[in-house]
Amino acid sequence: MKRMTYRVAAMLALSAGLLCHSCKEKPSPVDYADPTIGGVSVLLETTRQTIHLPNEMLRFMPLRSSMLDDWIGDFSLQMVNHRTLWAYAFMPFCTPTPEENWGKPGVCNNEETHPHYYHAQLDGVDLEFTPSRHSGIMRLTYQGEGLRTIRLRTRTKTGGFSLANRVLTGTAETGNLTVYLYAEFDADMTDIHQLNNEQQLMLTSGEASAGRQLHMRYGLSYISTEQARANLEREIPDFDFDRTRRQAEEAWNARLGQIEVKGGSDDHRRTFYTALYRCSERMVNIDEYGRHYSAYDHQVHESERPFYVDNWIWDTYIALEPLHILLNPEMEVDKINSYIAMYAQSGTMPSFALTTGEWAAMTGNFAAVWMADAWAKGLRFDLEKAYEGLRKNSLDATLLPWANGPRTELDDFYNENGYFPALQPDEEETVPQVDTRWERRQAVSITTANSYSDWAIAKMARILGRQDDEKLFLQRAAFYRNVYRPDRGFMWPKDSRGEWVEPMDPHTAGRQYYTENNAYIFNWDVKHDFDGLFALMGGPAAAEQKLDQLFHEGPGTAKFDFYHVLPDATGLMGQFQMGNEPCFHIPYIYNYVGAPWKAQKYLHALIDAYFPATYLGMPGDEDGGGMSSFVVFTMMGFFPVTPGTTTYALGSPFFDSVTLHLPDGKTFNLQAHNLSPQNKFIQSATLNGKPYTRTWITHEDITAGGTLEFNMGPKPNKAWGADEEDRPKSNINNL
Repeated sequence: MKRMTYRVAAMLALSAGLLCHSCKEKPSPVDYADPTIGGVSVLLETTRQTIHLPNEMLRFMPLRSSMLDDWIGDFSLQMVNHRTLWAYAFMPFCTPTPEENWGKPGVCNNEETHPHYYHAQLDGVDLEFTPSRHSGIMRLTYQGEGLRTIRLRTRTKTGGFSLANRVLTGTAETGNLTVYLYAEFDADMTDIHQLNNEQQLMLTSGEASAGRQLHMRYGLSYISTEQARANLEREIPDFDFDRTRRQAEEAWNARLGQIEVKGGSDDHRRTFYTALYRCSERMVNIDEYGRHYSAYDHQVHESERPFYVDNWIWDTYIALEPLHILLNPEMEVDKINSYIAMYAQSGTMPSFALTTGEWAAMTGNFAAVWMADAWAKGLRFDLEKAYEGLRKNSLDATLLPWANGPRTELDDFYNENGYFPALQPDEEETVPQVDTRWERRQAVSITTANSYSDWAIAKMARILGRQDDEKLFLQRAAFYRNVYRPDRGFMWPKDSRGEWVEPMDPHTAGRQYYTENNAYIFNWDVKHDFDGLFALMGGPAAAEQKLDQLFHEGPGTAKFDFYHVLPDATGLMGQFQMGNEPCFHIPYIYNYVGAPWKAQKYLHALIDAYFPATYLGMPGDEDGGGMSSFVVFTMMGFFPVTPGTTTYALGSPFFDSVTLHLPDGKTFNLQAHNLSPQNKFIQSATLNGKPYTRTWITHEDITAGGTLEFNMGPKPNKAWGADEEDRPKSNINNL
């Protein structure tokens, strides 16, 4: 009964919030951003209520199983790595018996969550939080009877606290770094710790009465306690909570205001700005005013520029990094330079560049695609040093999923034969470096992923004048052709003897052959050479038929059996899987076969079905901006199908007007005339007042500033964009 009451209260609070912001004369962008969207997952990870400044180090959040869970285990004062590591757990209580609360959760009745501000109504105490770059401030209003109590825990294997009246210091050690805490209270605090455990504290500050407040401001550092104190005093010099909140709100409105939307539904605006907020969670700048600690060589470095960490490049190269290349190019240069510095420090170009060091996760060498994309769009960095590390990753390191280290015999086979060998169903694994518990070889996906990243390296080799390398990597970019099976019409696993794997069901074949998805998805994992892919399939018309099949094909078995093998393949439309990153570009491939109206139809259906402005508004793992960046691009009306080129495929707009405020002061505006839920089909278009029939635009078109106008209607105009010359180009030789 208590949970049902909480759910009703939560729904009423959400409705009240909507009414409140609809009463505003002109809501600001941050008013639409709702960190609770996606907070209930049907199968995979929920989104987090992350409170922070855009791309800055400190990230605060309540720790709970989902938004429907009214038990909050703790409030994390810092998320070190996205979704995987937290430091310093905090929970206030108003109680006459603090000793009874060592293991208790906080029971939450109502919440208000914004990117810059959080408020939770707990039993007997209201908690408010607002952030700065490396610091945060808490305002606790005790309304119950009993002692004003705070429980603190480190949440790491080692660490501890020290209290000196109103000053609290702490260390939380992770192995590769230490998170230093310096905190101050505006009242005397007493430690009643009785567990003989330095990693937990129970602090009290006298009897509580209605309305009595207690403030705690704290600073964090990866360098030292002294640096944590300096960060705090610079950013939050006193206990003025409201001033810090205003500053945080201004920072978010500046970032979210880079894209201004008009028209569309209220829910669409909430979905859009929430997605844009999530696109600024990472990477995070851990520079501490001219110094930073790097877990890649365990040293403190002097620096005049930001140092960025915490990236999952498999998830983010597709849309998140291209979004920031467009909106925040200076930040992207700093991020790429941070990757290059990590390579110089550690000898490995990272893939998942966590705050705590490299994490050998997923497949591919996608930092190459990211950097080639940035260079093609005009960003400049040390290309020679970047190329050195990316080339080493491709030729000298293992390509196995979730593995770091030198080449294995499987990598040697790949280099010599042009595909990653798979095992037949009755064969046992013999290569010790392969994870046999779950990840397996992922043989087809390794071949397609590295074909694309090697194409990006070939682009770099050409720029650097390395003709032999360019030829080598261009040959490797075509390796995907070796795993296409014409008689089945799929990217299909092949064993070391050159024989196709049999039996294999393309619906439910799992990680032994494919990464998180199946053959239906990895048929389209050739972003750099759709011309070559279509030729394998029998031409654009045949490719269009295969796309149609993809969006209509059933799971081939009971859904529970399907998800037992493919738990990441969520958000189904036929076999298309909206909840996973390798699928994002697929609807836009209709532009390349001359049927853009189908992309327009499916994109509207997918956004409306799978990204509602509710707790259920995320169809898969959001992964710190990886999926949200798909939403931002798609709702604007275009998408970077092939990072590494300057081409964006057009989709279908969701707003009457979208204005991109570009860094150099120029603006690019997309206008949709006669747009409605039914009028989702483009009838005609103009670019800067001239008729426009292409289903793509370039990066140069956008950054030059201008206006792209669409005339919308309820029925598809199948002639618009269908001609060969109006289709986007994707060819392996397009370097």
